[in-house]
Amino acid sequence: MSRKEKVVFLSAHNSARSQMAEGLLRHLYGDRYIARSAGVDPREVDPLTVEVMAERGINISGQRSKSTKELWREAFDVVAKIRDFDSEPCPLFPSGRWRAYIRLKDPLTVEDAEERRRALRTARDDLERWIVEIFGEEGFRNDNN
Repeated sequence: MSRKEKVVFLSAHNSARSQMAEGLLRHLYGDRYIARSAGVDPREVDPLTVEVMAERGINISGQRSKSTKELWREAFDVVAKIRDFDSEPCPLFPSGRWRAYIRLKDPLTVEDAEERRRALRTARDDLERWIVEIFGEEGFRNDNN
């Protein structure tokens, strides 16, 4: 059995986007990767995020928000950053042989609950396409940065 590569998804708050990415990678390719996530300024996992992921049959209700500092000493093969390049700082993280990036606005900035659900669904779908493209078929591809 080959060793699973460890991936950490980083975002601002570890309450929606990186949580979804962690759940998606585990769901789609858990046989090849160990998925974790963290945030620069962690906040609780958003309940609507859990709901939107459950629509796809992916249960992230047991995941918890973590600070990047909590995972600082852990060695990762891939550091994947999820952020809005125009308005969010780039999370620094010392580990990772490879890096991946996706530009994705924070859906939790949307005020109205129904609009937020739509924004979360869009983010989930964008993340799923990106994960399939980057981590799918032949394994991690470091050609997106």
